[in-house]
Amino acid sequence: MPIQLEKRLFTVEEYHLMAETGILKEDDRLELLRGELVKMSPIGTRHAACVNRLLRLFSQRVGDMAIVAVQNPIRLNDNSEPQPDLAVLQPRADFYATAHPQPGEILLLIEVADTTADFDRDVKIPLYAQNQITEVWLVDITAQTLAVFREPTPTGYRYQQQLTMGDKVAMAVFPDVEIGVAEVMG
Repeated sequence: MPIQLEKRLFTVEEYHLMAETGILKEDDRLELLRGELVKMSPIGTRHAACVNRLLRLFSQRVGDMAIVAVQNPIRLNDNSEPQPDLAVLQPRADFYATAHPQPGEILLLIEVADTTADFDRDVKIPLYAQNQITEVWLVDITAQTLAVFREPTPTGYRYQQQLTMGDKVAMAVFPDVEIGVAEVMG
């Protein structure tokens, strides 16, 4: 008879305590997803360049209408604190000094993938939908595509659109701010 092992899942508070006490090091590249510590892939040059382009594009185009955060934690619930590549957030006077952004404060999340597209699509994006993140983009550097996910439900996003190099996209909350897929890819 096979033995079924139970996983020990962690809360966000326990995750933070592990960092405060030195169990986790500052340079450990980990995310807390559904209570599990998940090792993040190393950031390659193409990935970093794409994130830099996104930061510049969004900083220039949304200006003071939003805060643009790069690879910072967001708190989805008591057991998930991922670090998306880019988050466009509601403006807040303290720039989120007192707490990480939560779902109601997140206008757009962007995940950039060169080797992790399947993981992002199958694990992270459904988690974002379950936590009512209104809009997510998945930039797949290898496939040269940008997928748009909107209208979250408990089982995923109702609206999904795959864009290629000649296409442009605007955030649902800022429909006048268009960004070309070619601009994102460089």
